[in-house]
Formats: sequence, structure tokens, C-alpha cells
Amino acid sequence: MSYYDIKTRAESWLNPEFDNETQLRIKELLEKDPDELKESFYKDLEFGTGGMRGIMGVGTNRINKYTLGKNTQGLSNYLKAQFPEEDIKVVIAYDCRQNSRELAQVVANVFSANGIKVFLFSELRPTPELSFSVKYLDCHCGIVLTASHNPPEYNGYKVYWQDGGQLVPPQDKEIVEEIASLQYSEIKFEANKDLIELIDTKIDKAFVEASVKNGSFDTSQEAKDNLNIVFTSLHGTAIKLNPKVLEAAGYKNVHIVQEQAEPDGTFPTVASPNPEEPAALKMALEKAKEINADIVIGTDPDGDRLGVAVRNLDGEMELLNGNQTMLVMTWFLLEQWKKQDKIKGREFVGSTIVSTPMMRVVTESYGVQYKEGLTGFKWIAKMIKDNPGLNYIGGGEESFGFMVGDFVRDKDAATSTLLACEIAAQMKADGISFYEKLLELYTEFGFYKEELISLVKKGIDGAEQIKNMMVSLRDNPLSEINGEKVVLVEDYESSKAFHYDLTDTRMETLDVPKSNVLIYYTENGTKVAARPSGTEPKIKFYISVNAQLDSVSDYEKVEQNLSEKIAAVKSDLKLA
Repeated sequence: MSYYDIKTRAESWLNPEFDNETQLRIKELLEKDPDELKESFYKDLEFGTGGMRGIMGVGTNRINKYTLGKNTQGLSNYLKAQFPEEDIKVVIAYDCRQNSRELAQVVANVFSANGIKVFLFSELRPTPELSFSVKYLDCHCGIVLTASHNPPEYNGYKVYWQDGGQLVPPQDKEIVEEIASLQYSEIKFEANKDLIELIDTKIDKAFVEASVKNGSFDTSQEAKDNLNIVFTSLHGTAIKLNPKVLEAAGYKNVHIVQEQAEPDGTFPTVASPNPEEPAALKMALEKAKEINADIVIGTDPDGDRLGVAVRNLDGEMELLNGNQTMLVMTWFLLEQWKKQDKIKGREFVGSTIVSTPMMRVVTESYGVQYKEGLTGFKWIAKMIKDNPGLNYIGGGEESFGFMVGDFVRDKDAATSTLLACEIAAQMKADGISFYEKLLELYTEFGFYKEELISLVKKGIDGAEQIKNMMVSLRDNPLSEINGEKVVLVEDYESSKAFHYDLTDTRMETLDVPKSNVLIYYTENGTKVAARPSGTEPKIKFYISVNAQLDSVSDYEKVEQNLSEKIAAVKSDLKLA
């Protein structure tokens, strides 16, 4: 888009339907900051892997009352067209981020102005409770205002459908088309207050009960009493529910990091409120050392993802990655179902194409179906919806998300926190640890080691760089990675998989929705996936290598070998 087109777009925001504050800011950008003007208007914000996220500010490429108002007006129109004979109901939640409460009220106002009944949480609540509420309140859809673990200047808008899962095809495309067809002047901002109902503790109570029911597995009270837990919500919404879930399940030794307990969208004690990063859990790990805790759990701002740290073989706290936590949780759930004789051949575990291949190995060893989808929990929710004759056991993805049972249709750090504590308590009672169980799984199923490389590319130039990197990988496909012959390439954008055998090349069709993802597999089991983030200005590379581990005593040696192999792959791909 040329600067002239961008300038014309910006000037259209000087019309009377935009408030004075917005118009003053537009004039300021036009006069003094052409670069920020370009970033704010060069495109419309788009729905990605986890809804729509963006920097807050004025403009079509920013989160503000007008972009979210337009989303909500389009969604209102779509709901009324889809359910013409029904009294439509929606539920809205919001997280701790700056302006979330105000933006949630804007969204509620627009829905109500369109004659739609709105249930609005009176205070901030975690995302999994919103997913739960959609079904609990028999709503047609739900909205949560959140930008997950993005930096403080971001906010976002996630849409859930009747089943409690996020939007998937065909609704997502149809709604986006409806939104795109609207003018800002068509947004109905004037609320019908009679249609807005505040909700709070009644939903909390129902969610906590459901979480305890789904996340508890016959752990003795003595084992619970012997587990020493440190929990931090990293200034986010999980403080509202996670401690209540643990208390209701019978855990008494829960030590909250008080300095991070107050919800605060500026996240004052961390550089990034992301439990994937050890630095975010620094205060929690210090508290764990102080009180000799067995497990540390930290959650992201909207309370759907969790980081778990446990004591390693040297007795030091170590943050597990998302694949490791997911593997132990999945193994534990499979064991529980097996003990209860509930595995009948019609059960499944769900995960994603960029998660560890070990998930399939472990799941299928129990005679349970393994289903794999695109990145994002909306695809796991869709698996449940599309397979009503199968029982969903659990599942997750490498980005620190897990979901136990199907009472929630999104990743759920509340129930997963309880599940992690159940595992840790039972392992401790049996004389081993969460960490030692992970190593035992490596000896039984193979040692899979993964690493994620995220390259941040901000703004217009960054988006172009990411686009060019993916084009280059497609136009010049790798034939070798670190000296290993590539035997399979999966291109999810073209829905094609290319098998490179000794004598010929064979192509098959991938039966999943299109997505901008490339995955390479080598003859020795190395896996490399490339994927632009759907919610952040990043391109991500996921590397997985594996080896046999004969005994836990060999762990450090084999782990070192796999680390060196990953380093060599990174160097070969010029990612190091």
C-alpha cells in the first residue's frame, strides 16, 4: 500500500463517527510521525492462531474501540443471520491488560445495541472460564479480551462458538468477510443496558467444581499434604481461580508469590509475562529455594498456559518445556484410564503438528488414537466436535498449553495446574519425582529433545522479511539437514506432502485446512518445522531430534549429544 493510500485511510478517521481524542491523535500522526502512521494504517488487523491481537492505539492495524466495535458489529450481523429464530446470547470476559475492562464494555454495548443478550463478567477472569461459560450459560458465542503473553502494549479479541471452542472454518472466514464488508459508521455503539447482565461467583463455583472433578485422580490426602507448591500468576487472571481449585482439591501447602499476585497489565516485575521463559519465573524459583518446594507453577496473563518447574536429578529446580510437561501429563492420564479399564478403543489424545513426535509414540502404545492438528487449541476443540463417538482423554501443544477432558474447549491452566500437582504428589508418595518419571518415559519410548527458535521481525519490513523467508524455503526446498537426507516435506499451505524415496518422489494430499507451515523430516528422525506466528511478529522454527536412552544413568551423556545435534541443525539452517 502506498503512503498516499495510507494517508487517505488515516484521513477517513477524521470523519464525525470517530471521537475527538481519536481525531486529534490522527492529526498528530499526519503532521509529526509518518512511520507510526504507516504502521497504524497499512493493513487491517487479522484473526490469527489465537484470535486477533495487536498494539493498542488508533488505526486499522491497532486495537481500539473502533476496530473491536467493527468486529462485534460484524459478528452481531452474522449471529442474527445464523440464528434468525433464536434469542441470541453471548458471554464476555477480559483479562488484566490495560484497557481490557473498557474494551469489554464497548463490545458488550455493541452486542446489546444489536438486540443481543450479554453476560459480562463483573471482574477479570481467565480464558478457560470463558470457554466453560459459553456452554454453561448456553450461549451462541463468547468473547475474551486478551493478548495472552504478548508485551504490555498489546491487547486482543478471541471469539468462541457454541461448543466453547474458538472459531474454525467455515465460521471464521464467513465472519471476517462480514466484518470487512462494514463501514465504521455502521457500528451501533449505543448500549441497551437492559440486555447486559453482570456475572461472577456463580460461574466461578461451577468452574471450580468441574475443574476439581476433571483434574483429580485419587491422590491420598497424605500425599497432598506432603507436596510443597509455589504458584505465581505473573500479574494475571489465574490468581482468581487457580488457588481456589487447589484448595477445593485438598492442597494446603500452596505458597503464592505475593509480589506478582496483583493483576497488573504493565507486568512490573517481569520483562515478559511468559511462563515459557525462565526469567519470568525467577521470583517463584527463588521462593521455591527458600521454602524447599517440590513444584513451581506459573501462568500467563489470561490463565490458559502454564510453566512447570520441578527438581532435577541434582535437586535443583528446572523449568520443563511444554513438550516435556505435556508428555508426563498425557502418560499420567493414559495410565489412569488404563487402571480404570476405560480404554475401549474409542478414545483419543490430541496435539499439534509442531509438538513433539513422542506424543504419538506414547499415546499409541496404550491402544489410544492419536490425532494431530494445526497449531492452536481451536483445532483440538474441533477434533472433539468432529468426533462425537470418541472420548477425548486430554492433550496439548508445545507452547505450554494442556486440556484435561472436554468440559473446557481451550487450553486450561487451572485444571492443568491441579493435574500437575496430582502427578507430583503421587510420584513423591511413590518415592520418585515428576522429573524422574519423565526420564523413565525417555528410556521406555525414546529420548526426544526439542528446541524452539523465534525470530522477531516487527512492522511492515518485518512482515515482508518473514514472507520472503517462507517463500525461499518453498522455492528452494532443503534436500539435506545437517548431513541427513530429507525424506519427507509437508507443505500445509499447498496441502501437499512430498516423500523422497531412494528411487522416486511421491506426493500425497494433506487432509487438513491450509496453513503457512513447512515441515521437513530426515532419514534419521530429525524434524524441522517453519511457521510464521499467527499472533506475534515472529517466525518460529521448531527442531526435534531423538535417540535411544538405555538407562536413566545415561541421560546426561545422551542429552549432551542431542543438544549438540540441535546446535548443528541450527548452524546448518543459519539460525544460530
